[in-house]
Amino acid sequence: MRRKLVAGNWKMHGSLATNAELLAGVKAGVAGLAAEVAVCVPYPYLAQAQQVLAGSPVAWGAQNVSEHAQGAYTGEVSAGMLKDFGCRYVIVGHSERRTYYGETDAIVAAKFEAAQKAGLIPILCVGETLEERERNVTAEVVTRQMQAILERCGVAALAEAVVAYEPVWAIGTGRTATPEQAQEVHAQIRALVAAADAGIASNLRILYGGSMKPANAKELMAQPDIDGGLIGGASLIAADFVAICAAA
Repeated sequence: MRRKLVAGNWKMHGSLATNAELLAGVKAGVAGLAAEVAVCVPYPYLAQAQQVLAGSPVAWGAQNVSEHAQGAYTGEVSAGMLKDFGCRYVIVGHSERRTYYGETDAIVAAKFEAAQKAGLIPILCVGETLEERERNVTAEVVTRQMQAILERCGVAALAEAVVAYEPVWAIGTGRTATPEQAQEVHAQIRALVAAADAGIASNLRILYGGSMKPANAKELMAQPDIDGGLIGGASLIAADFVAICAAA
């Protein structure tokens, strides 16, 4: 059985004071749990996360990374820089990056590759908008996003990666995909990878990133192809995040 992974995505939230309380609560709350746990924090707080979480079972990572290793890219942060702060994970292709910052499938694939070259584990986000779901093209959209990675990096790259399915229409909207809807897309992703390598597909962890909360976490993660969660708002409340981790 694939081990569950719960990763918290703090988005653009936090302060040194609130982070200290939140990190301490998560660190204490997940001690002894079987699931793997990580928090992905804004760049300025990576040093704080490293200091607080070092030696604990909680890993940490970033929410974005440049596709470039170095150079004249003012404002960008390279994968090597993230490694300097002990990051294990980095999120690539989050729907907000794709929507607000114009990140194409090709850019996401380049960031995925850059992360792995530096020894980071990318958490690759894929998913459809409400308009795409209503047009019944979810499978086509997710396949296109996954194919960009397979074509650039090869299926072997997924052996050292995590995939997160995030239905864009279920993030911060009050709408939530049913466990059956989420399972359907997770199964499609695994089948797509299995067509290239069944072994890698079997071990690939696919997280659900559509407003998972303590109230629905257990039912969602009971689905055969849902291997954990990429948690947004609920990761900003230690008790809620720990409850989701416990459900895993």
